[in-house]
Amino acid sequence: MLFRSGSTATRESDHVVMQNSGIEISVCATKTFTSQMVVLLRTALALGKMLKSNESELQAVEAELSNVPQLIEAVVAINDERKKKMADRVILACGGSIEGKTIAVLGLTFKPNTDDMRDSPVLDIIPILQAAGAKIRAFDPAGMNEAKSLLKDVTYVEGTYQTLEGADAVVIVTEWDEFRALDLERVKTLLKTPIMIDLRNIYNPAEMAELGIEYHSIGRAFKAPA
Repeated sequence: MLFRSGSTATRESDHVVMQNSGIEISVCATKTFTSQMVVLLRTALALGKMLKSNESELQAVEAELSNVPQLIEAVVAINDERKKKMADRVILACGGSIEGKTIAVLGLTFKPNTDDMRDSPVLDIIPILQAAGAKIRAFDPAGMNEAKSLLKDVTYVEGTYQTLEGADAVVIVTEWDEFRALDLERVKTLLKTPIMIDLRNIYNPAEMAELGIEYHSIGRAFKAPA
C-alpha cells in the first residue's frame, strides 16, 4: 500500500486515487485483500483521531475511506473485464470461432518462477475458451499440480513442444524464460496453423511476420505474415 499526497483523481487496473482527501491507495486488484485493507485503513484513521492532529482533515479522510470497498470492487471488475478481453482476443485471432479447435496454453501461474495460481489469468481465460468449444492443452514448468485442482477438462502435457503438436493456435500466458526462447521454426512446424497469441508481448511482431507466424500481441499493431 502506498500513500501519496495529491489531488488528481484517476482509476487504473492496479490503483485507485481518492478525490478530495489527497490520498492515493495502490491496491492489488483482488477481492482477497479487500477486508484486510479496510481494517488497516480504519485502524490508521483511529490512531490519527487519537493524535487530534487535524480533525477536519481526518473527517474528510473518513468519508473517503467509506468508499474504499466500492472502489476496490470497481478495480476488480476492470481486471475481470481485461481477462475476458484476453479470451476474446484468442477467439478473434482464430477467425472468430474456436469450436472443436485445440488451443495450446503455455503458462498457468500468475507470474514465472512460482507455482502460485492465485489471480492467474488462465482461471478466467481457459473456462471462456472451453465454453466456446475449444479443447485446451496446457503446460507450465511449475504450476500444473495446482492447476489440476482448479481447471477441469484440460489436457496437461509435460513439455513445451509436446503442447504445440497439432494445435490450432498457441497462447502465451506466463513469461517463463523457456517461453522467451522458443525455437520459432519448430513452433511453426508443430502447430497445425501457425497462430500465436502472445499476452506478454515477448516477441517482435515484424520478426514473427518474417517467419510466417501469425502473431497477435497486446497493444501493438498486427503485421501479417510474409
